[in-house]
Amino acid sequence: MAKKVTIIDIARLAGVSRTTVSRVLNHRPDVDDATRERVLAVIEEQGFVPSITAAGLAGGQSHLIGMLVPSFSWPMIPELMRGIAEVVNETAYELVLYTFNDEDFDRNSSNIINRLLATQLTAGILAVFPSRATPLLTRLYQQGLPVVVIDDQSEHSAPWVRPDNVTGAYLAVRHLISLGHRRIAHIQGPSEYLVSHDRHQGYLRALQEAGITPDHELILKGDFLPPSGRACASKLFALPPEKRPTAIFASTDQMAYGVLVAADEFGLVVPNDVALVGFDDDAPSAHVRPPLTTIRQPSFEMGRRGIELLISLVSPEEEAAHDGASPGKKERKITAGQQRPAAQPIRIELPTSLIVRASCGASSHVDWQPSNSTMEGNS
Repeated sequence: MAKKVTIIDIARLAGVSRTTVSRVLNHRPDVDDATRERVLAVIEEQGFVPSITAAGLAGGQSHLIGMLVPSFSWPMIPELMRGIAEVVNETAYELVLYTFNDEDFDRNSSNIINRLLATQLTAGILAVFPSRATPLLTRLYQQGLPVVVIDDQSEHSAPWVRPDNVTGAYLAVRHLISLGHRRIAHIQGPSEYLVSHDRHQGYLRALQEAGITPDHELILKGDFLPPSGRACASKLFALPPEKRPTAIFASTDQMAYGVLVAADEFGLVVPNDVALVGFDDDAPSAHVRPPLTTIRQPSFEMGRRGIELLISLVSPEEEAAHDGASPGKKERKITAGQQRPAAQPIRIELPTSLIVRASCGASSHVDWQPSNSTMEGNS
């Protein structure tokens, strides 16, 4: 069997260093045209297929980015990945993708992350919804590893990108109030997640602004998924008629789907008997009956901004602009093991928008529309 051609062989045959070959492979501009053409000619003659890891090592820098994502069954993951891919495709970087379910990751997060770092070829980590792994990722960031978190559910001191959950929830509830509702229920997410508190805060702010005293009997806790939305709605619909809510704000579209099931079981019609608003704008939300009014998360933009921010930390010379820095200013690159300064990490909070559809009953009465709301279909 013929010996496999390596980057060392290409460097020897072209009469250049391995670093130069790496720069050619990674499309770096700091190689003169004649040298670049000579290296490319040797690569073609030898039928050389470059190894991403070898090219990175030869150049003294890895071009592999480790990415931690939850199950691809999460509704927003495809749009998030599309935003990430759009940026990565324009760079010399490649993704090493690790997927996990919540239970396995919560139990084995340290092992998963350690495996990702074991080869010492990963330039940085992009973590999506890392949950209980956040403290470990924060420590790695503070020790010098570039880390960016997308839409985490807890406070931490690593750079993050996430939606403005407080304002999104405020827009949802303020819209219901504008339609004349005063008894507005809220189905929260689990209390251990920051997003649940943020969306509850937005709910309370809208009520208080309108002079409505929150009724704790109308505030129930779910787990983000349809069965809990159904269970919570069933409790609300079982209340005496005078105590029932006339509208429900569910903290996720998934829980709102459960509300629709419960309403049908109780013989109630949405929105005639109870108005409904969700949060996330999952793909099915435009197609359920009635179509769901919801708050749209900027999933594509979160992916794009998250990977841009990580690349700017991994390689400050890359053109990856981000919020939180002065024009042209990049964070100083820190080598592995070097302690980071105590300065506040970059935070990017992206706006959400209200998508008005039929489930809120807005077609017969729209007194107020926020500046970032959108009407869709027969709303």
